[in-house]
Amino acid sequence: MKHSDSIKELALALHKAQTKIKAAVKDSTNPHFRSKYADLSSVVEAVKVHLNDAGIVFLQGVSGVENGVAVETRLLHVSGEWIASTLEIPASKHDAQGYGSAITYGRRYGLQAMCGVPAEDDDGNAATASAPHPLTPKRAITPNGGAGEDLDAEQRKMVDKTVEEIVKALDEGRDFDAYGLCESFTDEMLAEKLYCWSKLDSKQRRRLKTQAEKAKQPKAA
Repeated sequence: MKHSDSIKELALALHKAQTKIKAAVKDSTNPHFRSKYADLSSVVEAVKVHLNDAGIVFLQGVSGVENGVAVETRLLHVSGEWIASTLEIPASKHDAQGYGSAITYGRRYGLQAMCGVPAEDDDGNAATASAPHPLTPKRAITPNGGAGEDLDAEQRKMVDKTVEEIVKALDEGRDFDAYGLCESFTDEMLAEKLYCWSKLDSKQRRRLKTQAEKAKQPKAA
């Protein structure tokens, strides 16, 4: 994460904003899996007013990287202080739709990560202890369980690249960035997410699960 020489005023303003920011509501539906998710507009709606009231605006720039895009999310305070973080998202397809989706995912997860915004569960309540973990694959994976068998060579290459970025972020102690990369595989990309999960060791999975639990913790009123 990059920042200006001083972030004293920004830190105070961000604290003020985060005491009011709530979860982004899952109000968009994935018709294929019959599941709901918080889209970019829901995340923006959850944070924009409270950031602006605290004297903060957010800017998101996009640049191209190998096989995908890099989205920089910057929080800029009226004092001129700022913090910024960049999230690289592989494109699932190398066409306008694939890159457009990657940009949307990068903007959504980048803004969530910078503001500490969890997405509400489908029913608006936190998951119970007995509910499946948000990062747990929906079917068991064994060494010969066939993870990735439904993916073509280009899709596996894209996931392998994401796994490299996840491992790099974990090695550098950027666990929340790693979590954001893992969550870039949406409900429409279950096969990719299963394959990604199968490429990580147990220690890496535990660290990602820890970040998922932190993301679900309610903010102070």
